[in-house]
Amino acid sequence: MEGKTASTVAASGTTVPTFNFRLPATDGKTYTLAEIAGPRGTVIAFICNHCPYVKAVVARMVADARVLMGEGVGFAAICSNDAQGYPEDSFSNMAKFATRHEFPFPYLHDEDQLVAKAFGAECTPEFFGLNADGKQAYRGRLDGARMGEPDPGDARELVEAMRLVAERGKGPETQIASIGCSIKWRA
Repeated sequence: MEGKTASTVAASGTTVPTFNFRLPATDGKTYTLAEIAGPRGTVIAFICNHCPYVKAVVARMVADARVLMGEGVGFAAICSNDAQGYPEDSFSNMAKFATRHEFPFPYLHDEDQLVAKAFGAECTPEFFGLNADGKQAYRGRLDGARMGEPDPGDARELVEAMRLVAERGKGPETQIASIGCSIKWRA
């Protein structure tokens, strides 16, 4: 298993760069942040295909994305890894991964890694929650289970955080950094 990296938790209210990125998705379309955004907030998940931490949470991520999307929160996943160094993270393999796991959201390819750099993404999986005004209100993990299954009654941290964001525009006071594989930056 690759070494793990912990993400940094930024202060709530951080403004995410609002450049209008256009990224290709595995569904054959191209998306901007504005097209992904939901009326009650948006989640941007940085993931990849080969990371064991992503593989461990992918089913729960898809289930939680369906819940949030049903509540008016936009959701997209982005793979920013260097596909030349990590062929399993190629665009064609992203499409297979999205199909295999029945992603109900766009899975975007950040080939030049500019979006990951703009967000300050550090690892996979890492979740950024934006409020309806596009300000970062959550940065952290999906839940506390990480590589295993959550215990009954464990918090669904991303879902609960985004419900707060949708209601009051701010995430929880306590946010726990994600741990996963580092983003594979191009040389």
